[in-house]
Amino acid sequence: MKVLHVESGRHLYGGARQVLYIMEGLARLGVDNLLACPPGAHIAEAARQHGRVFERAMKGDADVGLVFRLKRLIREQRPDLVHLHSRRGADLWGGIAARLAGVPCVLSRRVDNPEPHWLVSAKYRLYDHVITISEGIREVLLAEGLAPEKVSCVRSAVDARPYLVNYDKAAYRTKLGLAADTPLAGMVAQLIERKGHRHLLAALPEVLRQHPRLQVLIFGRGPLEAEIKQAIIDQDLSDNVRLMGFVDNLPTVLGCLDLLVHPADMEGLGVSLLQASAARVPIVASRAGGMPEAVRDGENGLLIAPGDVPALATAMNRLLGDAQLRSTMGEAGRALVLREFSTQVMCEGNLAIYKKVLGQ
Repeated sequence: MKVLHVESGRHLYGGARQVLYIMEGLARLGVDNLLACPPGAHIAEAARQHGRVFERAMKGDADVGLVFRLKRLIREQRPDLVHLHSRRGADLWGGIAARLAGVPCVLSRRVDNPEPHWLVSAKYRLYDHVITISEGIREVLLAEGLAPEKVSCVRSAVDARPYLVNYDKAAYRTKLGLAADTPLAGMVAQLIERKGHRHLLAALPEVLRQHPRLQVLIFGRGPLEAEIKQAIIDQDLSDNVRLMGFVDNLPTVLGCLDLLVHPADMEGLGVSLLQASAARVPIVASRAGGMPEAVRDGENGLLIAPGDVPALATAMNRLLGDAQLRSTMGEAGRALVLREFSTQVMCEGNLAIYKKVLGQ
């Protein structure tokens, strides 16, 4: 079986990393992988270990020419199936290209934001099947009128192996210029509105009243970087909050946190939640989208209502003040990831849908 994957993201964030996991797993299962991605995309070099890579211009929703570039690639390479992994034009134009080339097409839906019923009716007829990365996203699509037999959930996964290590928390704090017993919380997410960084900053004054030595590390990049940096200054949080940027060595540092905070307003599933659980870090997250599937309230973390700043502060204070609870939740989180979110299960799930579509 030959599969053309289309990923339009330029950075190796959560969605693109999932594509790498899928390509690696499918290659082990005997699938011939092809990847179309933008020139210079960070996924390209890593993906060449698991298939052939074709760099093509992908300029977003207005890039009608992507239809013809992908159609030409499909006709040249003759894949059995096209798998669209991202939005930013790749979903719509990729679906049209596959239809014009006469090749079956599946779409991975990674976000839970609602779309108008008319758009769902028009766009989703392009795809032979839709794969959602959480049951929460599947429920959104069903509510918008997509036929149940046309949409399946195959949850995102994480390669837990890099996180199954013993972390030297004291050494990491020393590297940051902190005392060895400094409480450390983190947030790992793109710096975009829906991730909820503003909720974290708003909750910190109450948290710092109980834990004045707390340090918060914000990992990631995005268009809100300057705005968040200014908010940290304006709210007099510069002594307690650091912007860490995008780090390539996340598996080596994530387990040094005492707590991961993810107060997103919406989230398909949250790969950083799975990574934190694999590293035995308890989580505070929002009860939105697919996050309750990754964070089981009271098991590997605490859930709050989206945007509930007082509840966020209360949950953070509870975990920061209870080392035994953090340890118990950390162990439960690692067990959950190994049990339910393995890359092997995800790859086998995707392959099963490919076979179903091709069988039809």
